[in-house]
Amino acid sequence: MSEAAIIVNNVSKKYRLFDSTRDRLKEALHPFAKHYHREFWALKDVSFEIPRGQTLGILGRNGSGKSTLLQIIAGIMQPTSGNVTVNGRVSALLELGAGFNPEFTGRENVVFQAQVMGLSRGDIDRKMPEIEEFADIGQFFDQPVKTYSSGMFVRVAFAAATNVDPDILIVDEALAVGDAKFQHKCFGTFRQFLDAGKTLVIVSHDVGTLLRLCDSGIVLEGGRVHARGLISQATNSYQALLFGGPTQQGDADGLRDASDNATAGKVGSLSVRNSKESVAVDSCDMPLQRQGLDDLCSARLSYNNSETRLGNGRLRILDYAVISNGELEPAVIPFEAQLSIYMKLHFVDDVESVSVGFAVLSKDFVYVHGTNLHMQKKPLLKGHAGEILLVKLVWRSKLVGGDYFLNLGCNQITGNKDQYLDVRRSIAHLRFADTPWCSGFVAEDSSFKVLERYPASP
Repeated sequence: MSEAAIIVNNVSKKYRLFDSTRDRLKEALHPFAKHYHREFWALKDVSFEIPRGQTLGILGRNGSGKSTLLQIIAGIMQPTSGNVTVNGRVSALLELGAGFNPEFTGRENVVFQAQVMGLSRGDIDRKMPEIEEFADIGQFFDQPVKTYSSGMFVRVAFAAATNVDPDILIVDEALAVGDAKFQHKCFGTFRQFLDAGKTLVIVSHDVGTLLRLCDSGIVLEGGRVHARGLISQATNSYQALLFGGPTQQGDADGLRDASDNATAGKVGSLSVRNSKESVAVDSCDMPLQRQGLDDLCSARLSYNNSETRLGNGRLRILDYAVISNGELEPAVIPFEAQLSIYMKLHFVDDVESVSVGFAVLSKDFVYVHGTNLHMQKKPLLKGHAGEILLVKLVWRSKLVGGDYFLNLGCNQITGNKDQYLDVRRSIAHLRFADTPWCSGFVAEDSSFKVLERYPASP
């Protein structure tokens, strides 16, 4: 079996452009085959390879040939010259509306797409509940897609494209219309896809996303390969095209950007209160119900129903709450606000050496900040079966505005190993107020000063 998932060899694509429908008809009927069209080469001699299990980002200005290239790779369009070799089952999520019949329901379109990819009706029926759950559009799944909003449409299209077990996934800017929670869910799917050793091809203008997802990249300009190499080199070349500056050429083989493991931010502090203690507290200071063993997390306004959960169940996180500057469950968290994050923990068994912590992620799964008792070298917790523990973490955020997601977790530390007790990833969706004076993830202090002014030497 070839080590390359996709081989693009000297691919060119020519279109015939007419000034009017009349000119098109005149050319078709002319007895001496007179030309009334202009030639336009959307692609010219494009070549590259994508190894199995790698992610390629394709960048370029509007009209550079990106979408045409993806359609040729997906087999939707034939090149004028050259050829493409694809080793594996391909699923494509192209421009909004591609491949879907507007008169069919979402379910009917999913069935049609899966049959085109070669799945049997039995396989489709087995996968349908998972696709329907991922799309999460309720009763509209059985309504004609012509009634869908753009967000609903892309939910169904993404669910259909990623849940048919493809070897290669092609995505063309399709996630731009999704909301923050759905985009976060999609990036989680991308991570699972890559962890399984599959191949991903993404067209996007979002350089930050490509840096975090891709191994290598190519830049198209005027239908030709302008630059290719590591994704960092490709994005530099793309930025130079947009804003001017030097470009970089490089080898097409690359390694995934290490920013996936980046962390930043201020370390918080943890305090613990046993629910059996008779401590008088203000109601705003204790927003969790003391009694009961029901899981109440889903009732929170910030709860993300696409959370994932890991652990052996010996300890359970039953509830959480977020307070910002005294406001419970704020719609927007102000810059430099003090956050209090509460957790209600239930010890199902006797457990000791418990580390409790949290992490904040961007919507494309970059760990921006995280901490726990073990990392802070603080005393670890222990509890007896049936006991409830209320935990409060205080953290002052300097996050740049935008959408983020909150992980809450409890691990048992045994030697140098961590054992998951209950880890609830992306349990909450948090929105931080915009900070227009800086960019990135974290707004740190900075200053600017003119040191000297003097005339240039004659």
